[in-house]
Order: sequence, then structure tokens, then C-alpha cells
Amino acid sequence: MVSDVFGEVGIAATYGLVGLVLMAVGFALIDVLTPGNLREQVWVDRNRNAAVLAASNLLGVGIIVATAIAASDGNWAQGLLSTAAYGILGLALMGISFIVLDLLTPGKLGAILVQEEPHPAVYVNGASHLAVAAIVAVAIF
Repeated sequence: MVSDVFGEVGIAATYGLVGLVLMAVGFALIDVLTPGNLREQVWVDRNRNAAVLAASNLLGVGIIVATAIAASDGNWAQGLLSTAAYGILGLALMGISFIVLDLLTPGKLGAILVQEEPHPAVYVNGASHLAVAAIVAVAIF
């Protein structure tokens, strides 16, 4: 019984590590797609636009990871692989959605989203990230 608990905690820890790595990759992706240093914009400059963009990406990754774990049906190895694969797919699609929105809208989206003044485009981009995550999550089942 105790060994079962430790085994399950180990499984949860590995899923958690995969999720954390994917969230770090997502944060780095946003940092690449937007001008300046995202960490400084959020934590030093307190830029609300940058924070909303980063938060929507992290929530999107969390939705995908949680869905992949739920769909794993207790198969740990396959669950880890599908979690990583769907997470990477979701991040790639979120990046593509950012680029497509940038091409279809006036101005340079990355520059608009890191302005100090709140801009409605950040909510559109954030919704795009969450929509992509929802689509990938549903595709898992």
C-alpha cells in the first residue's frame, strides 16, 4: 500500500516535470515572438499586456497537459509520451496562431502586446492561445 502511494507520487512527479518543461518552453516561445525580455516586462516593468499573453500561454499548456494525463488511462509511459507530444503540438500551434494574427492585423502584434498601455489585442491573442489549447485537448480524446 505504501509502495503504491510512492509509485503514484513518482508518476505524478514525472508528469509534473513534463508539464513544467512544456510551460518553460511556452514562456521561451513568447519571449522569442515578442520584442524585449519577457521576464523583465512582466516582473520588472509590470506590463499587463505581456502578463496576459504569458498567462494565456501557460494556461493553454496546462489545459493540454492535464487532458493528456487524463486520457492516459493509467499507462504511464504512453501517457508521458502523449503529454510531451501534444504539449509540443499545442505550443507549435499557439506560435503559428500568433504569427497568423500578426499577419492579419494592423501593426506589429508583438510590439503592440508589450506596450505599457493596455491594448485589446492582448485579449484576442490570449483567447487564440486558449482556443488552440482547447482544440488540441479535445483532439486528445
